[in-house]
Amino acid sequence: MTHRQATKTRVIVVDDSALVRGLLAEIINRQPDMTCIGAAADPLVAREMIRNLDPDVITLDVEMPRMDGLDFLSRLMRLRPMPVVMVSTLTERGAEVTLRALELGAVDFVAKPKIGVADGLRRLGDDITEKIRAASRATVRRLAPAAPAAGGGAAAPVSLGRLSTEKIVFIGASTGGTEATKEVLIQLPPDSPAVMITQHMPPGFTRSYAARLNTLCRIRVAEANDGERVLPGHAYIAPGGLHLSVERSGANYIARVRDGEPVNRHKPSVEVLFRSAARVVGPNALGVMLTGMGADGARAMKELRDAGSYNIVQDEASCVVFGMPREAIAQGAAHEVLPVTQIGPRLIERLRSTAGMNTTRV
Repeated sequence: MTHRQATKTRVIVVDDSALVRGLLAEIINRQPDMTCIGAAADPLVAREMIRNLDPDVITLDVEMPRMDGLDFLSRLMRLRPMPVVMVSTLTERGAEVTLRALELGAVDFVAKPKIGVADGLRRLGDDITEKIRAASRATVRRLAPAAPAAGGGAAAPVSLGRLSTEKIVFIGASTGGTEATKEVLIQLPPDSPAVMITQHMPPGFTRSYAARLNTLCRIRVAEANDGERVLPGHAYIAPGGLHLSVERSGANYIARVRDGEPVNRHKPSVEVLFRSAARVVGPNALGVMLTGMGADGARAMKELRDAGSYNIVQDEASCVVFGMPREAIAQGAAHEVLPVTQIGPRLIERLRSTAGMNTTRV
């Protein structure tokens, strides 16, 4: 870590487009704390470059000639794990491939437009360099040769019964959060309380992400729609580029999906979701802060705790980036700090013990 702090972050750009390679190199080299040390037109050239130049981070186009970007990434994460930021296209196919790349261990991704690539990338310059910066500090793990089925580690089915209608779980996540959120959700039983999720993601990716989770989980997962009832056994994901919050309507909770200014530079913002939960749900809320860069949602999570919620924060060892969890802990928002694999089971345990307490009171 001291080496990286003392010297510039060394980046290799891998993209089959000469235009994109040139633009990314230019964007990177304008930063005082990073430098592009090489650019490769395909993964086979990149492999030699990585071996010879030993970069800190690589940017990798999702779809590449000679060797598929995912094949290359999977080999890289098995043999020489390192921080990778994927460069994706804003298409449904691009979204699906990107989600698979995140499963394989890519730290984050940047979505380039289908048309007007040059102007689009220049506008994304700050976003790109911020993600490279975060990747250089990320915790990267070696990809296991063969991972078990996603739902394989899920806890044995439990029934939470009527209590599920009273409670709502609120999850905030950013960098590394697509996999962390999946790890939590696959543990939940079909009659789990409703789950509302803000994951920092651009428009065009959250629908594919929700569809992917829906095939893996025992609860139903979908993008949230404005005005819909928030029901047990369902998870609602904030659509990319829109804020998600919760409101009360009579005896029901409803989802609010709205445009608006970015909050903490994010849209959707965890702050918006957690603040609404503190105001509307209070002691019936369970708050979860997962891996992510920055501090979005940390102050609102403390408001949530002050309103009577029970909050769990992901621990540093299991985070890709320990930014948002660290800030939540610093704010005094956490009741417990746990590895991501233990958060789902702990939520179930907490709900069952609360049910027991309620029974005792009666």
